[in-house]
Amino acid sequence: MKPEKRSITIAGHATSVSLEPVFWDVLKEMAAESGQSVPNLIRQLDAEARAASLSSTLRVAALRWVQNR
Repeated sequence: MKPEKRSITIAGHATSVSLEPVFWDVLKEMAAESGQSVPNLIRQLDAEARAASLSSTLRVAALRWVQNR
């Protein structure tokens, strides 16, 4: 599975995030369940304390969400 790169603005700065399609799909489900857009979900996860890159943080958040379903 080849990663897909998407652009997002976080705190006024443009950045890009590269994730495999399956992770984008899970983030889309997470956002829908919480009544927000994927970019807003990513901004929320970015604002939380994290010890890894944004891409790694998003992968872990998606994995944990799936595990807890």
